[in-house]
Amino acid sequence: MAIDEALLHSFDPIFSLPILRLYGWNPPTLSLGRFQKAEEVLNLGRCRADCVAVVRRVTGGGVIYHTDELTYSLVCTPEQIPPASSIKDSFRILTGFLLHFYRKLGLDAGYAADAAPAGTRLGERTAFCFAGRESFDILTDGYKIGGNAQRRIKGVIFQHGSIPLFNRAGTGLSYMREQSLENIAGTTSLAECGITIDDASLQSTLSSAFCSYSGAKLESDRLSEQEQAGRDELLVCKYSTDKWNLEGEIS
Repeated sequence: MAIDEALLHSFDPIFSLPILRLYGWNPPTLSLGRFQKAEEVLNLGRCRADCVAVVRRVTGGGVIYHTDELTYSLVCTPEQIPPASSIKDSFRILTGFLLHFYRKLGLDAGYAADAAPAGTRLGERTAFCFAGRESFDILTDGYKIGGNAQRRIKGVIFQHGSIPLFNRAGTGLSYMREQSLENIAGTTSLAECGITIDDASLQSTLSSAFCSYSGAKLESDRLSEQEQAGRDELLVCKYSTDKWNLEGEIS
């Protein structure tokens, strides 16, 4: 999370090229949405007993249990993507490559706004991310796969999301204060869809889908000195503190 935020704050709207970052999580971790209070939504005693770390994202939304997944983050400006009629529409544009990705894997994927069963309520806020459905959440065979969130700061768009290899929503739910099984009944993963693929092939397929969708050419890169310095400072002053991770406050 410190790296993601460092990429966001180091991004120059005039001179920087768009960034696509791919990563995973080890050990398994719960991430809170920007405005959640840990004590209100999580059983922190169980988290501590099981040595499950808790971190806070810079984006909103509900709790996500990160493990056995491929995570992406994107940093760009509105001018670097096709014109969008609204911020919500930009979310559709910036998740479009995920539809290509899932379809490359042979899945019948579509947006909840187009593919959700009749009567489905979209946009309802939930404490557990995978329990809710937004218009541009991605469904396959009626089940939600993964989740995505976006934030804008000073003319820069930051978006990240998760692609679940296996469905660990039940494990994540066990750390929540509210544990209704209805919250995970509509979720799925690549494995449940019959897709088993190694990490390298998964990243390659996602990168290929991103290029074919956006027309971009990807070049591998490392963190700049500015980004490394930002990461290190954020890690010490923010992401290693309970004040931020649990309470959402900065010292």
